[in-house]
Order: sequence, then C-alpha cells, then structure tokens
Amino acid sequence: MITAFVDMVGMLMVVPLLPYYAADLGGAGMVVGILVSSFSVAQLISAPLWGRVSDRYGRRPALLIGLSFSAAAYIVFAYSTSLWLLLLSRVVQGAGGGTTGVIQAYVADATEPEHRAKSLGWISAATNAGVAIGPALGSLAFAFGREMPGLMAAALCLVNIMFAARFLRESHDVHAHAASDHVRRGSRDAVWEVLRHSSEPAPRLIWIYAIAMGAFQGTTAVLALFLAKRYGVTEQTIGYFFMYIGVISVVSRAGALGPLVDRFGEARLSRIGIFLLALGLATIPLTYDYIPLAAAVALLPLGTAFTFPCISSLLSRVIQRHERGLYMGVQQTFGGIARVIGPLWAGWAYDNLGMGVPFWTAALMVLGTLLLGADLEEYTRPKQVEPAGTATIPA
Repeated sequence: MITAFVDMVGMLMVVPLLPYYAADLGGAGMVVGILVSSFSVAQLISAPLWGRVSDRYGRRPALLIGLSFSAAAYIVFAYSTSLWLLLLSRVVQGAGGGTTGVIQAYVADATEPEHRAKSLGWISAATNAGVAIGPALGSLAFAFGREMPGLMAAALCLVNIMFAARFLRESHDVHAHAASDHVRRGSRDAVWEVLRHSSEPAPRLIWIYAIAMGAFQGTTAVLALFLAKRYGVTEQTIGYFFMYIGVISVVSRAGALGPLVDRFGEARLSRIGIFLLALGLATIPLTYDYIPLAAAVALLPLGTAFTFPCISSLLSRVIQRHERGLYMGVQQTFGGIARVIGPLWAGWAYDNLGMGVPFWTAALMVLGTLLLGADLEEYTRPKQVEPAGTATIPA
C-alpha cells in the first residue's frame, strides 16, 4: 500500500503539468494527446512482459526495476527542452508503469484467497489517495521552478525504491516456479488465449475488467465537457467534482468493500458493482439539478470500487499460481487498450451524436458484462485453499 501510494503521488505530481510543458515547447492539442496516449501504449505493451519477469525472477525485483524506470522518467521530464524528450519521459514512465499487474500479483501471493478482494481494494484506495494528493504537491513544487516537480517526483521515487528494497519482501517462490514442470507460456500466447477462448473463466474476467475500464475512462474524459455545458462548471470548480469522486472511491474501497465481500462474495459483489456503474452512467445525462447529479456521479466510484478489486481477486483464483503475474499483466494490457479506445469513442460520440450518447453506450456495454460474470460463484464457494506456504509472507 505504501509503495503504491508513493508511486501514484509522484506520477500525479507531473501528469497535470504535462499539457503546460508541451504548450511551452510549441505543442498543440494533438501533441498533448499523443503524449498522454504514449504512456498507455507503453504500459499495455510492457505489462505482460513484466508479469513474465515477475513469475520467473520474483515480484520484488520487477517492482524495483519498474520504480527505477519511473525515477529516470521524472528526471528526463524535469529537464525536457523539446517535445521529443517529453515523449521519451512518457514512454519510459509507461514502460515502468506496466508493473501494475505485478503489484496485483504480489497482493494475490501475499494474502489468503478469501482476503484478496479486500486487499486489492486497499491497494486501490491507496492509489486513489495518491491521485488526490499528487497534483497539489506538483503545483506547490512548480512555484520553486520548472524543473522542481520532476526532480521532487524523482526524489520521492528514489525514497520509495529504498523503502521497498528494505521492507518489501519477496512473495513469489521463484525456486518452486523454476523447478515445476508447468508449460511456460509467453505473453503473446496468453493474449491469444484471451482472444480465442473468451468463454473460459480467466478470459471472461479479463474482458469484464477491460470493458468496464474503457466505459469508465471514456465517460470520465467527457464528464467535464458535459458539466460545463449543462451546469456551467469551469476550470476553477471542476476539481471539486473529481475530488468528490476520489473521496467516495477511497472510502468505499477502504471501508465498505471488506464487509461487503464477506457478506456477498467476490462474484456477486462484482455484479452489484457492474449494475451500480451502469446505473450511474445511464442516469448522469438525465440529471438537471445538482442533487440528482451528485447521486448519479456517486454511483461511478461505488461501482468501480466493487467491480475491479473483485474481478482481479477472482482472476487470481482461476489461473495457476505460476502464471499469476503473466495474466495479471495481460489484464492490464486489455485494460490499457480500453483506456485508449474508450475516450476516443466517447469524445467522437459527444461531438457527433449528442452529449448523452457516450454515457448511454457505456452503460449498455457495462450491463452486457453481467452475462460474462455468470456462474463465477464456484470459484469462491467453498473457499479454495492454496498449498501451504503460498498464502502469506513470513514476518
């Protein structure tokens, strides 16, 4: 949690400043779009590779190398004197950011199966807290000079590396992995497995994750445009809306998720989350007053809080332990593709089909994933017991 939180604080110290740095170097809107997308492209390409590395050599070294990539990217960002250097910093940071699946695999290794959704929820809560704090620290650092946000983010990342090296213990038994006779599949094989065998449990879960992620990210991209047109929200006030979403996300993942998983189980709670997310997406365009708007918007962080951790927890159950890192990385690859496609569709539909269309099409896509999530209770009832020595990290 600490490692993920500090990593996200550093990232959000520089990301909000990216458009301004690009504009100072002569970049227009398209250039900013390329810079933003380059991170996701590098992340979705690197995620399965990091997963394979973590399966073979351990989660800890993969995370430490990924954090080192981020530190280097922040230094390049700080001293970028051209658009090409800005692009390089984003690509390097995206390559290091491909370790998100490794973090999820680490959590899956380090917790009992029945506690994984709660633990993944805590990780998500920590990263959302970093999202809330990072931009403020970046703006504060910028007051001391153009290079300071990048340098402070790099320094924070180096502290994070030292912390992780000292306190983050290895969760994956690499010796057992090397000695096992399991067939080693590559990243390409795992991706094709998802595409060719979509009816299998693991591919179904990955598709649910990707579709819901694309729907959420796409509508988030045009939410500010919708609020500005209907409610007159400006640059000075839009931050309050996203802070509102962030607070609900942190509280729901850190407080409500655990008890609800105990009561409903991961499979059923993920379906509840999918329904809440779809309901929020569908009703936002129907609001004309702040109170209904607040209620509809609140359903988005609630829905994602109950969906994504549960889906990732279920994925850790249906795949073999020796491929956990690989498939967690593949999940991030499909999620990364969705994060690119979702905003592109939402922006085009908003401009050409009407401002409610992105929300309603996203809601329909999310509702459709309920069919993919059927019959998944068998992976949570009764609780599966993993081989001794694989659930927890020795103190």
